[in-house]
Amino acid sequence: MSGHKPPIAWSTATFFLLTNLAAVTLVPWWGLTQGYSVAAWAAFFVLFALGGLSITVGYHRLWAHRTFKGRWPLRLVLAIFGGMTLQNSIYNWVARHRIHHRFVDDMQRDPHSIKVGFWHAHMGWMMREWPATQADYSQARDLENDPIVMWQHKYYWPLAWTTNLGIPLALGFLTGDLVGMVLLAGVLRLVISHHFTFFINSLAHKWGRQPYSEDNTAVDNALVALLTWGEGYHNYHHAFQNDYRNGVRWWHYDPSKWIINLCAWTGLAHGRRSIPQFKIQRARLDLQFRKLQERLNKEGVAPTWRGVLDREYQQFKDTVQQWQQLQLRRVQAGTAAMCDRWVSTELRTSFKELEYRLKMQRRRLRALSAIAGGPT
Repeated sequence: MSGHKPPIAWSTATFFLLTNLAAVTLVPWWGLTQGYSVAAWAAFFVLFALGGLSITVGYHRLWAHRTFKGRWPLRLVLAIFGGMTLQNSIYNWVARHRIHHRFVDDMQRDPHSIKVGFWHAHMGWMMREWPATQADYSQARDLENDPIVMWQHKYYWPLAWTTNLGIPLALGFLTGDLVGMVLLAGVLRLVISHHFTFFINSLAHKWGRQPYSEDNTAVDNALVALLTWGEGYHNYHHAFQNDYRNGVRWWHYDPSKWIINLCAWTGLAHGRRSIPQFKIQRARLDLQFRKLQERLNKEGVAPTWRGVLDREYQQFKDTVQQWQQLQLRRVQAGTAAMCDRWVSTELRTSFKELEYRLKMQRRRLRALSAIAGGPT
């Protein structure tokens, strides 16, 4: 970005200033002097979860990346509580997010490039009228066919303020804890939800591991995953953005994935898209090869180890070629042939064998790295 800074977005900046100031002053002061009811804390956690999951499951995985399809009742709930997070309409959010993926790390075109600075990526990008932050709705034309998305976009501000003020006030009147409900279920919920979401743009592009790709700054950060309903496995997400899962391992903390699976089981969701295990293994192995090759080039390593690495890489290419041929065979066989139990079993077994071959090769590379120069 150029050295000349654009004008301050005063309405946005003032809103963030007032809500954050209230969260660090009024919320603790009221808690220390008056205390909060159990109902206020319960409303805080329930609304916090509904809002956060509506962003991750709805705005991000359903609408931005089309990783699954949702029935209208699910889409309506996600649109309402997603709007309650005050992160703009689905239409607006998706248009910006797709630009981020298209131009990630580009200081001129990525709306919240980490290369401009941590503060800019976290929330500074919203404080000024940067050209890159303007929503390009041509990136989200497909959403114009979704009546719920268009309804939410048209009535976004009435919906946002009605839910953010109306729900806490209504709960406050019902429970007799009006101020406590507004401060916890309203102000504190909103501020924490904002910062946890913003960590994906800042922390998840700054500190963590890159097991799948080093082509951009996205990293896997387990702490961010814990705070953002599974969104912290960001290196995987940028490598495979069409996967409905961010935490691809069974033990990864990814409540958004679990919610999508639950919705699929109940019939509210369908058409989940996932990346074949072979492609995931291939990405990890390809990165291992590149890192190990760079290490061997820098360090004085015996030619024997270079020969071993060359042979392993040739085997890797052969395995990838066999997988591509197998994929072509499956396509050529057609749907009718895949219904044949013998053909489907044969192909499935062949794919598993190739996946296992990559898994074993990754183990050999780790051993080679330990012998020839330390862990990858």
